[in-house]
Amino acid sequence: MIWRYPRCDRNRRKVCSDPPLGNSVRNAVRNASAPVTVPKLAGLLLALLSGCATGPDFQAPEAPRTKQYGHEPTPRSTASAAGEHGEAQQLLAGRDIPLEWWSLFHSKELDGLVQQGLAGSPTLGAAVAALQAANENYSAVAGTAYFPQLDASFEARRQKITGATFGGRAFTFNLFTASLALSYDLDVAGGQSREVEAAGAEVEYERFQLEAAYLSLTSNIAAVAIQDASLRASVAATNDILKTEQEQLDIVQRRFELGALTQADVLAQRTRVSQTRVLLPPLEKALAQNRHLLAILLGKLPSEATLPEFDLAKLKLPEELPVSLPSVLAKQRPDIRAAQALLHQACAGVGVATADLYPRITLTGEVGSQASLLDDLFKSASLIWGIGADVLQPIFHGGELRARRRAAIATFNVASARYRNTVLHAFQEVADVLHAIESDASALDAQAQAATDARNSLQLAQEQLRVGAVSYLTLLDAQRQYEQTQVALVQARAARFLDTVALFQALGGGWWNRVHPLDSTDGN
Repeated sequence: MIWRYPRCDRNRRKVCSDPPLGNSVRNAVRNASAPVTVPKLAGLLLALLSGCATGPDFQAPEAPRTKQYGHEPTPRSTASAAGEHGEAQQLLAGRDIPLEWWSLFHSKELDGLVQQGLAGSPTLGAAVAALQAANENYSAVAGTAYFPQLDASFEARRQKITGATFGGRAFTFNLFTASLALSYDLDVAGGQSREVEAAGAEVEYERFQLEAAYLSLTSNIAAVAIQDASLRASVAATNDILKTEQEQLDIVQRRFELGALTQADVLAQRTRVSQTRVLLPPLEKALAQNRHLLAILLGKLPSEATLPEFDLAKLKLPEELPVSLPSVLAKQRPDIRAAQALLHQACAGVGVATADLYPRITLTGEVGSQASLLDDLFKSASLIWGIGADVLQPIFHGGELRARRRAAIATFNVASARYRNTVLHAFQEVADVLHAIESDASALDAQAQAATDARNSLQLAQEQLRVGAVSYLTLLDAQRQYEQTQVALVQARAARFLDTVALFQALGGGWWNRVHPLDSTDGN
């Protein structure tokens, strides 16, 4: 961040800058707000009238100078795994992100839910309204700053003058006044320009808050839909395991009745069944809550929403993942852009507080008619007019103005620290998700191998049972282990989908490819 102390170029008649003074806004404001002495007042007014704005000029912070997100360079490809959704994903540096990135999963059900969410989400609707309010506030501030104020008035009054008589009676008369009053504040110190600048920064903030809400909504819908498929598969696999263990318990019970097993064997198998049965209620609760959340994301009551049942097998894992360069991440992340807008607003606030230390000049003009009879109003003899100029120079306010300037500087420092914190967390999120994409692909490979080994073990147990080499309990135990690996395999596959959603969210979601703004009637 480079702050420059503004000065005036009388020939070009616009704000220009001195050489950089470093990163301290305090120095810039201190110089810009030096005490005004009487000998310098005339020259100061001439300089201010040439269009200068006090306070530091805002410049967008530079992007972090790094070539990679994590400690290690981003790999070009992930590991691959055997079986469904085991294909390697290519990480393409510098590739642009599509606006509707969720369409890469090739799910019509997911596409439909996202569109429902965009149309019905109250969170998105609130963000749109907030942006519209900021736009109207900007129009109001700009109208006050750049245009004169014109007001019409009409007054009817009956007056009595004490001590004056007419025909032995107290002098009482009517007075009618109609006038047009014009006033214009000369923005000699640039305070109003800084207020307009601050209002414009507020518009930018709400704009990127809207983009952040859009990105959060679409990402949450995609993630919750994937979680729906994962939980549904986990419930089904756990029910299969419970069925197998119940069959084992029946066999153990019969063999105990025949004297082949002990009571301890029966109790051990019952414990195993109970432990597996305990796993079902939390999974079913999580599935129900997940679907309730999905309904809320769509802007519907849980009792009203008609939701599809998602299946991981019907989703396609994108094989090519765009990865934005670190140098452009700060321009793409809505939260960073929103933090930058707040920083800009705080910078303009320093200019407003600085301008309050300088003189204010207001030009006024009035034209109208005044008469004692309503019929005489607007006749040439009743014409009144007046022009004037007011100059106000603050002298003593008990330290209020300088305290407000110091508060504005502190507010800027707060916004600067929060901006930096937002950038740091953004890079952390991208680094985390890139590592997760790589590690979860390797985890799926290991889990797929474990599932293959469990399947081979089950097949071996089936063959040995046919020849009488093992008992039926051994077969059931091998089947239970295989089904448990299937539960873990489903979760590993779902993790790759969730990582992909998290990457698109961490990189900003492609909002810059939108043709129409979100607050337009189009809405796309």
